[in-house]
Amino acid sequence: MSIRTLDDLLAEGVSGRRVLVRADLNVPLDKQSGDISDDGRIRAVLPTLSALTAAGAKVVVCSHLGRPKGAPDPQFSLRPVAGRLGELLGAPVHFATDTVGESASATVDTLADGEVAVLENLRFNKGETSKDDAERGAFADQLAGFGDAYVDDAFGAVHRRHASVHDVPARLPHVAGRLVLREVEVLSRLTGEPERPYVVVLGGSKVSDKLAVIEALLPTVDRLLIGGGMCFTFLKAQGHEVGSSLLEEEMVETCRNLLERSEGKIMLPVDVVAADAFAPDAAHDTVPADGIPSRRVGLDIGPETVAGFSAALKGARTIFWNGPMGVFEMPAFAHGTRGIAETIAKTDAFTVVGGGDSAAAVRALGLDESSFGHISTGGGASLEYLEGKTLPGIAALEN
Repeated sequence: MSIRTLDDLLAEGVSGRRVLVRADLNVPLDKQSGDISDDGRIRAVLPTLSALTAAGAKVVVCSHLGRPKGAPDPQFSLRPVAGRLGELLGAPVHFATDTVGESASATVDTLADGEVAVLENLRFNKGETSKDDAERGAFADQLAGFGDAYVDDAFGAVHRRHASVHDVPARLPHVAGRLVLREVEVLSRLTGEPERPYVVVLGGSKVSDKLAVIEALLPTVDRLLIGGGMCFTFLKAQGHEVGSSLLEEEMVETCRNLLERSEGKIMLPVDVVAADAFAPDAAHDTVPADGIPSRRVGLDIGPETVAGFSAALKGARTIFWNGPMGVFEMPAFAHGTRGIAETIAKTDAFTVVGGGDSAAAVRALGLDESSFGHISTGGGASLEYLEGKTLPGIAALEN
């Protein structure tokens, strides 16, 4: 790729200059307390921010959080995120109570060299996500006014054609941050000539969400292991009863075709943990994958499946994992995800965790993040990259 990097910008000198950094601070918040439940994405942008502040830049950070409807919504405020960022940086972080209004202007104008400010949630402004080029461009003009240069370090958002990702780079000298550069380098290894055997583990709820990446990966992988809620549509395609488990009826024929074309590459569960209800305290036991009781719901892969999947993973030289194997948020149904994650962590393979719920599971289950080769910050972005799609944010940096 012909992309300028943060090191190129630092070599030119940033002392006293305003640098607008698009970060991905879209962290999960506890619904009751409002506290940050996983600060992984905040920590991921620290190398870029620390390099800029150490070089004397006036750093203006912008991000989205959640899905507000183009207007201010207190539950999606970035204020607690700014507070946590300050704790991690070990220095106060200024916070603007709007995105491009009076507070933002005053906050940016008063920044001293080496200081950091966070603007309020970008999606509080309709222009951020607008499909109208003029409306999006007008918002990009306002954002670009806060910077002398632009750094994109929000890999989790590069697949979005949003103002802060796609339009601002056209208005300022632009570079890729440390995180974006690392993500692209890692994923390029998977789409180039990965060391074999190359094994992919896919989970999560819906086949429809992963169909494009399955289509793209099937010709290149050696084994494709499928768990999570999406496995039940495949099991149905094999003619098995899946009870009240998650099922995309309209995808059954598609799954049948994929199995026929997979040349034996696709591995499905041979047993599942079936429960009386979707609840953490529901009665449950392990049943064969082809014998799920009609009124039960599958919430995890079973121990025989963990053993079979683990055997396929232990000989791999390259592993990509995206999506949990079960409802890991409920301890009774976290064993499958934990078992697969621990196996991946212990292999000698080059391992990539594809962001989203997979990355959250690694942290929620207390696993050592350093045991994995790379934990992506962008679930959707990493999948689209592997599908071969053009990512608007990456394309904007190449221009």
